Amino acid sequence: MTVVSIVIVSHSKQLALGVQELAAQMVQGKVPLAIAAGIDDPVNPLGTDVMQVYEAISSVFSDDGVLVMMDLGSALMSAEMASEFLLPEQRGKVYLCAAPLVEGTIAAAVAAAAAKNIQEIITEAQGALLAKAKQLNFISSPADGSNQSIDNTQVSTQELRISIRNRLGLHARPAAQFVGTASDFQAQIKVQNVTRNTEAVRGDSINQVATLGVRQGHELLITATGIDAQEALTALQALILNNFGEEDSVIDLPTPHQEITELNQGELKGIAASAGVAIAPLVYHQSAAISITEYHIENVEVEWQRLQSAIQIAKQEIQTLLSHTSLQIGDSEAAIFDAYLLFLADPVLLETAHHHIVQDRLNAEVAWQTVVDEVANSYRKLEDSYLRERADDVVDVGYRVLRILLGDLPTDLEIAEPSIIVGTDLSPSDTAKLDPTKVLGICTTSGSATSHSAIIARTLGIPAVLGVDSQILSLDGGTVIALDGESGKVWVDPSTDILTNLEAKRAAWQTAQAEARKKAHQPAITSDGKHIQVFANIGSVTDAKAAINHGAEGIGLLRTEFLYLDKTNPPTEEEQLEVYGEIAEILDKRPLIIRTLDVGGDKQLPYLNSLSAETNPFLGVRGIRLCLENPKLLKTQLRAILRASKINHNIKIMWPMIATLPELRAAQEILTQVKLDLRQAGIDFNEHIEVGMMIETPAAVAIADQLAPLVDFFSIGTNDLSQYVMAGDRTNPKVANLADALQPAVLRMIQQTVQAGHAANIWVGLCGEVAAETLVAPILVGLGLDELSVNPQAIASLKQVISQLTTTEAKMIASVALQQDSASSVRELVYPIG
Repeated sequence: MTVVSIVIVSHSKQLALGVQELAAQMVQGKVPLAIAAGIDDPVNPLGTDVMQVYEAISSVFSDDGVLVMMDLGSALMSAEMASEFLLPEQRGKVYLCAAPLVEGTIAAAVAAAAAKNIQEIITEAQGALLAKAKQLNFISSPADGSNQSIDNTQVSTQELRISIRNRLGLHARPAAQFVGTASDFQAQIKVQNVTRNTEAVRGDSINQVATLGVRQGHELLITATGIDAQEALTALQALILNNFGEEDSVIDLPTPHQEITELNQGELKGIAASAGVAIAPLVYHQSAAISITEYHIENVEVEWQRLQSAIQIAKQEIQTLLSHTSLQIGDSEAAIFDAYLLFLADPVLLETAHHHIVQDRLNAEVAWQTVVDEVANSYRKLEDSYLRERADDVVDVGYRVLRILLGDLPTDLEIAEPSIIVGTDLSPSDTAKLDPTKVLGICTTSGSATSHSAIIARTLGIPAVLGVDSQILSLDGGTVIALDGESGKVWVDPSTDILTNLEAKRAAWQTAQAEARKKAHQPAITSDGKHIQVFANIGSVTDAKAAINHGAEGIGLLRTEFLYLDKTNPPTEEEQLEVYGEIAEILDKRPLIIRTLDVGGDKQLPYLNSLSAETNPFLGVRGIRLCLENPKLLKTQLRAILRASKINHNIKIMWPMIATLPELRAAQEILTQVKLDLRQAGIDFNEHIEVGMMIETPAAVAIADQLAPLVDFFSIGTNDLSQYVMAGDRTNPKVANLADALQPAVLRMIQQTVQAGHAANIWVGLCGEVAAETLVAPILVGLGLDELSVNPQAIASLKQVISQLTTTEAKMIASVALQQDSASSVRELVYPIG
């Protein structure tokens, strides 16, 4: 007899118990029922807990299937994470159901009691609202995302005409910001490219907006219909006038070569995409081919749920990739994957896929591939070459969902020895995960200098030649090839003369780089003799090597989150010790400031029970708050840091997100206890290790004079400080422009912190992104900062700017900046300089 069990996941324990009781009365004990609801917090009991869900599933697990019913929000995320803890053979028998919690659970329980199979039960649950909908004369499509459309017939339409000034127009990242902002309002947004006389498209569809072909100088006509139409247009206008946070200068890209021909024996020519010379054996990379079988489906609801589940998993994978890319190469490049997430949330795309499944009765794989092909082809038809390249991004994200639907596991490039990757193409997802120490070059038969893969390769410093003749794919693996990413040439089994010339060019390039590094290795001293320490922000061992090569005088911020993310268990003390010790060895007695674990907000750990859903995670349990709630986690990290400090390593500890004196004292007490434990165990460490703290909240600034005597240094985190001071979420496109470190209010916070620190005789640094804006350096130096910590690539230019300043000039500029009325007026003040 078939016995399918049911798990009820809800934010409210009372609600879950009520639904369980109602279902139990209907089936009289014939169906195993379990609940996972609420959290163990008497003050705020609403929430979901991953481990609760896992335990509930385990308690009623059945080989016939477990149906998980959920209410909303984090319930889905908790259920998905919980399934990851199950054994692989169990995971495939757990089904997450999108049906309404109360009606769906009752219908599922009745169907399960009747010994129906799991697919039949899901269908019953999904259709649970049909009777009520028919009675109310209303039936909605699962894809429309709402219960009814907004009636705008009585509401006037507002319009806005505005020109685009940022250098690449509405490419993926600004298009994502446009759609994100438009989606925040109830008004129906339409946008038209007046310059190209296109039809108006939906403002909440990233694919439709991006395929308008909007370039620098094009005029848009934006219309909004709805009760908040004017507010929507005002927000979009502000976003566009701010150039989506980009420059409006003309971009300098490698010149694409139109002809792809064989010039001489063994010599091929392609597109110069990323400068540099590489000589190494080739290794082939080819994306695994996917074979799709089309078949007619009967149960459209189950098929639609299959696709939605695959899309949800793809979103989680892309979010992880976004976090990885942000840590490795910076937020700007990581923003590419923000557009991927919006693609998966595109209502037009989802509605079309839903139509193919429901009306055409196509299976999810074929329906999805059809939609992806349609969108990709719409990009390929655009006149603009840069926008045509976005078709590759669509194919990349589409392939990810298709792979999940087919049950294939993700595959990473495994490069054992230094090599040059050769293939037809390399997706942005794959490029972002490359190790420049193993991948010396990239050579593909397609692609261009404006592709996102090329952009990421340039940031990683990997030479690349794209669009090479396909004959290169016929070479044996291991064949030595050479490429010049500046000229766009590739040589197969290069002759001695060619190798000599290339090695000479590489040597000349390396000499030039060495000269630049030599200057970068000189201290940043103003022309009147003040030394400003220039450190690096890093997130890996590889980053540490890059930081030293770029001239960092130390590490101002080691983000330790990379040790904790993308894992099912926290790193052990020994694992952490090995990494901290290796980075300290690379630095060779230079300062290494290790920030203790800073998660919560936009970074979550699935193995921490305390990380339950929060209405606003950026104002919740994050940073030091989370570590104080999980003292064992913090103690393990502190033991590793202290042990790594013993061998003449210049290691310092830094607390994140301190807002109160009790928080600081509590953290210091745990550190004191860990030191005592190590002493008693006879384990050596630096007894005089320096301990500092981040200044990231207005509260910390306000009491900086009280905090300063308790620490050895301050480091101002302007990324978080800006959004907290300005009450603007930096992840919300509608208000992200407020979270700008050049807002006069933020600059005054920096000044106040510096003054409090210096009064207590401690040094004050800054580790936010604003420090990398070299033209802003006069303001930061003028505010009295002692240290600036930036991405490694920004070190040389920052040192050069500092060396050209006098402190008197810098103080004058800072004084004027503090009197400005907006961030834009501050930028106008400094950007003409130099």
